[in-house]
Amino acid sequence: MTAYIVRRLWQFVPTLLGVVLLVFALFNWVGGDPAYILAGKISSPEQIENIRRQLGVDRPYYVQLWIFLGQIATGDFGVSWATNEKVADIFATRLAPSLTVLVPMLVLGTVMSMAAAMLVAYLRGSLTDRAIMIGCTVGQSVSILVYILVFQYVLAYRLGWFPVQGWGNGFAENLLRYSALPILVGVIVSLAPDTRLYRSFFLDEINQDYVRTARAKGMSESRVMWVHVLRNAAIPVITNVMIQLPGLLAGAFLIERFFSIPGIGREVILAVERSDFPLIKAVTVYVALATMILNLLADLLYKAVDPRVQLK
Repeated sequence: MTAYIVRRLWQFVPTLLGVVLLVFALFNWVGGDPAYILAGKISSPEQIENIRRQLGVDRPYYVQLWIFLGQIATGDFGVSWATNEKVADIFATRLAPSLTVLVPMLVLGTVMSMAAAMLVAYLRGSLTDRAIMIGCTVGQSVSILVYILVFQYVLAYRLGWFPVQGWGNGFAENLLRYSALPILVGVIVSLAPDTRLYRSFFLDEINQDYVRTARAKGMSESRVMWVHVLRNAAIPVITNVMIQLPGLLAGAFLIERFFSIPGIGREVILAVERSDFPLIKAVTVYVALATMILNLLADLLYKAVDPRVQLK
């Protein structure tokens, strides 16, 4: 186990280096010159060159890349080119609102999707199963923008159950008042695709020989589903959840934008629009590291759930 973890940690280095080179190349050769964006439409060549010198983008590429690697090693990505605010302060102030919305959204969505998938798998082939699957197909076909606009208009504007937009100062106020509607929208949006996905996981296990053996021994259907099927279907469920976790660091772009949540997702959109490279590269590196760490954690969870899994 220890040798496997050490080997996986060493693999982080070339993977992260590849991400760094890709981001650096895309920014310098595809993203355009940020000096033109910061200078505005009315600017002289001297002003643009002065901005490029202040940003450091006039230096040779190998020097800029070396500075980028140094920032990753120290964890200090400097200041935002657009707002002159330290990148570390941006994460410190914007990450909490994003997590306030996204963590409950992921937990509730996963639990409800698994419960619904277990139900339709238990009632497989019945009218209820078909009706729920048709509903999931229809729900999955609707854009998240439709959900956001309809829920804002009906539940917030017409009925007044929730605020349409905004954000407060206290955690309890934000979680129970301002985050309630965004969380509801996110759970509804994820419920249809996750239910269909988890249902397929459960159905794959239901048809296995060990399930027929358990039934032949006289076990109740509920025990077969909750003890045997659920545990063996947990590995692909863990994979799906772990894939979504790194996205918590990048925020939910559309939800934060439409509900005026001061999260990291809205900052990422603004950074892309402004070619704010310090913030873009910080988010990219953090998400890449989180993805690699969570993939390692997922492998360890596989072993905990199913001792037959061999880590090699």
